[in-house]
Amino acid sequence: MNKDKNFTGQPILSQILDVIPSSLINKANRKYDSNRYYKKLPLRIHLVSLLYGVFSYCNGLRELCEGLLGCEGKLSHLGFDKAPARSTLSDANTKRSFLVFAMIYEELLRQYHSFISDSRLKGLSIRNLKVIDSSTIQLFSEILRGVGRKPIAEGKRKGGIKVHAMMDAFSGVTEFVRMTEAREHDRKFLYHLKLAANSWLVFDKAYTVYHQFAKWANDKIWFVTRMKDNADYHVTKVLVDKTKKKNAIGVLKEQYITVAVKQAGKELQRLKLRRITYKTKEGKVYVFISNNFTLPASQIATIYKNRWMIELLFKQIKQNFPLRYFWGNSTNAIKMQVYCVLIAQLLMVVIRKKAATKKSFANMITVIRLHLMSYVALLDFIKDSYKAWRKTHNASFAFAT
Repeated sequence: MNKDKNFTGQPILSQILDVIPSSLINKANRKYDSNRYYKKLPLRIHLVSLLYGVFSYCNGLRELCEGLLGCEGKLSHLGFDKAPARSTLSDANTKRSFLVFAMIYEELLRQYHSFISDSRLKGLSIRNLKVIDSSTIQLFSEILRGVGRKPIAEGKRKGGIKVHAMMDAFSGVTEFVRMTEAREHDRKFLYHLKLAANSWLVFDKAYTVYHQFAKWANDKIWFVTRMKDNADYHVTKVLVDKTKKKNAIGVLKEQYITVAVKQAGKELQRLKLRRITYKTKEGKVYVFISNNFTLPASQIATIYKNRWMIELLFKQIKQNFPLRYFWGNSTNAIKMQVYCVLIAQLLMVVIRKKAATKKSFANMITVIRLHLMSYVALLDFIKDSYKAWRKTHNASFAFAT
């Protein structure tokens, strides 16, 4: 009786969870003493339960708990004997700090960052590029206020949580996250960033804060953004001007400018910036500003082009993970769910890199969701689902005979 070595004795979800070291969970538990009041639901069981809900796309705690009940014969592979009660899970979502899950995400990112990062991005000669943006997740709740006036008609007011994120362009995952009410302005996110010298930032013009730009210039932190249409500036030098040439594309104009910087208790200062007018092959004209004066103007345009990566990240997360309905009615529960989604997305990026698959992220998630508790080798299954399934089926048949 021969047993095929490609046969696996653990379901796919258990193999996904193996990517999270137990020492990492224990470290977060010790820092926040998160098991002190939750003897029936230790941190690891709580994390596994929520990740099951994320990967199986559960829209509520009832779906999550009933789904785990249906897997009770396989729960031993996940590290627990029975499915947690809905009331127990609900209480833990409300009272156990979301910061524990934030730490797990940050430690996972620190461990796998070099593995998932590409050595370079196409067309870029720089390193350490960060992309900043925000995305609003709407919900009918008074927990987190949304933008706009209170509706005249009776009923629940539409609120929202705004996820402010800084993404590492070379790894494709978020490095820093801050969640606020949807009504908070994007630019406040800049004040919470901690960046090393020679870092590069790219963001849209909603984040225009000149006194923060001046601080970055002193710290040798470089940025690229678009200039506001109503911006007040003074041109000090013109380096390139091709605006009068017919059918000109690429860099049309390059200028050195100054803008006024107002700071409390200080005299009005002038901040030196670089202004670049760029025309695409499609005929669209963009005006960029940067505090870096050495990089070629065409590279500045290429850097801004990579801003779309964070839009794709938000789209990837919203379409493939459960953020339409929340598993709790508290701010803590909502933030905890968002961090579990980020952990799941990071795990998928790591596994996708290990499997060296050509499958799209959405296709990979769908396949995993459908076979979450199937006994099949995860990396082989992601790389070539049909081939892996035939191997497993043959292994099972050989074992039975």
